[in-house]
Amino acid sequence: NRTSVTLVHKGNIMKFTEGAFQKWGYDLVREEFSDVAVGWDDCGGDAGDKILVQDAIADIALQQVLTRPAEFDVIATMNLNGDYLSDALAAQVGGIGIAPGANINYVTGHGVFEATHGTAPKYAGQDKVNPSSVLLSGVMMFEHLGWQDAADDIIRAVEATIGDKVVTYDFARLMDGATEVACSEFASAIVDRL
Repeated sequence: NRTSVTLVHKGNIMKFTEGAFQKWGYDLVREEFSDVAVGWDDCGGDAGDKILVQDAIADIALQQVLTRPAEFDVIATMNLNGDYLSDALAAQVGGIGIAPGANINYVTGHGVFEATHGTAPKYAGQDKVNPSSVLLSGVMMFEHLGWQDAADDIIRAVEATIGDKVVTYDFARLMDGATEVACSEFASAIVDRL
């Protein structure tokens, strides 16, 4: 049910790297996926019943994805631009401490579900960080496995805990009247609401 793919690049400046990425994206559509997708230049923006493949300069895309997110369905980009975009989008929901991650092979059905924030070694052993990214990655795993009831229960408990303003330090600094708790206390508060 996809409607568009946006190739995000800085090809106007980085012509031989990111410009090549943009060209490769459009070439791939024409050569391998012309039965289901069409590039903007080949259809003038009217893809009919096909997936529209378009491109955007990275700095403009960063602004547009924050101000007009509904215009983006799938984003394909290079690593550095992807880091900027994903962190900016994660900030819209509270930061990388709450953003889940999944890498799914839709051909085999195999998936790896992980926190988006990395290992954060400077916080190791401090019982401080927000575990929501890991928990919500687990929710995505349950959904992938078809265990929707378990996923829904966890979502409700996380929402109730945050709604009660019982949060870790990263959210406490953003909320008036919040009760700041340790990572383990936040997890216990979620369990209490299951």
